[in-house]
Order: sequence, then structure tokens, then C-alpha cells
Amino acid sequence: MFNNRTLLITGGTGSFGNAVLRRFLESDLREIRIFSRDEKKQDDMRKRYQHA
Repeated sequence: MFNNRTLLITGGTGSFGNAVLRRFLESDLREIRIFSRDEKKQDDMRKRYQHA
């Protein structure tokens, strides 16, 4: 269903955004993009998942 698609999560560093991210990390998505106004939280999330 989501094979080779891109997912954009707005508010991705919040509690709901984190839950959505964890749900789709092991899916067949080509790319997951996180949008957040809080750059610090976004950088922390990038380091936590060790992904550029």
C-alpha cells in the first residue's frame, strides 16, 4: 500500500508524530520526512535514529 512512497509527518517531534514515525519505520516507504518548527527537537530526533 505504501510501497515506494514518501511520508511527511507534520509536528513530527511531538508525541503523536513520534508514534506515527515508530509505526512506519519498518514499512516499505521510500522516505519519511519530519517537519517541525523546533529545530532542536528535530536534531535530537535525527541523532536518536542515527539517520541524516
